[in-house]
Amino acid sequence: MKALVLTGVKQFEIQDLPTPEIAPNEVLINTAYAGVCGTDHDLYAGRPGSAAAVPPIVLGHENSGIVEAIGAEVTNVKPGDRVAVDPNIYCGQCEFCLTQRPELCDHLSAVGVTRDGGLAEQFTAPASVVYKLPDNVSLRDAAAIEPVSCGVHGLDLLDLHPYQKALVIGDGFMGQIFAQLLQAYGVHQVDLAGIFDDKLQRNKEKFGVTETFNTTREQIPADAYDVVIEAVGLPTTQAQAVAATKKGAQVLMFGVGPQEAHFEMNTYDIYKKQLTIQGSFINPLTFKDAIALVSTGKMNIGGLISHELELEEVQDFLDGKIKGVSKAVVKVGK
Repeated sequence: MKALVLTGVKQFEIQDLPTPEIAPNEVLINTAYAGVCGTDHDLYAGRPGSAAAVPPIVLGHENSGIVEAIGAEVTNVKPGDRVAVDPNIYCGQCEFCLTQRPELCDHLSAVGVTRDGGLAEQFTAPASVVYKLPDNVSLRDAAAIEPVSCGVHGLDLLDLHPYQKALVIGDGFMGQIFAQLLQAYGVHQVDLAGIFDDKLQRNKEKFGVTETFNTTREQIPADAYDVVIEAVGLPTTQAQAVAATKKGAQVLMFGVGPQEAHFEMNTYDIYKKQLTIQGSFINPLTFKDAIALVSTGKMNIGGLISHELELEEVQDFLDGKIKGVSKAVVKVGK
């Protein structure tokens, strides 16, 4: 089978690999699409994602496809089923798994990170992380369900109400996902701050955003928001997120920044405003919710996918040679 193999830091090779064998509890999937995201940029550059990727490895953790074969113990899907795959696999035995916090698993593994993923014509996954798709969810859109599920987990950590006024900082794919998610969760006003006029305008015209701010020339209102989602991961935007809060607000620090990065904040403001500052990591048990949001039309992720790549184009994309990308998916299957 054809596969794009990460062989070293910023090194890919197209290789012909044997069809992977499946264990009794696993599923063999013919890949249709694989999404490419910021985590893949990190793994390509030798930085860890949810875990470290050790070459040679096939990346691709946002995957959809069609079941080719199942192991003897598999009952939830059958050959021919259209599926999406939650990449994250938990040990089920560590302290965090046993206290209902599996996302913090001490032995986390992941399809496309610690084991071969969807940037190949076929890959395997435990049946426990393989989800059958509704007929009205396309395989192309399904390749973006994993990031939606990560956003769902972030919002599940917050206390959300319709009266709240929310701000999302970051007009990348995840920021735009959060702008839709907050509306789907009933928040009555959702504003978006970013740096690209076209994305900001499109979200206002097509995706229900109330107000937008281009931070290259506009100030985000201070002391104005009940909920702030930081979806960039830079010290500047993290400081902006805290500054935008009103009393009693919640800040979700979702953006993934460099491991060595720090930002400054006024600790007295945390005390006086009684702020809640919340981190969010991956997507424990939120895949069904994400699929439902896409299937019912509450999330329009297809409208955010801007580029459809071939395997041979992935390296150029990760090297920054393909411009103007909102969200890229790789068409792997025929």
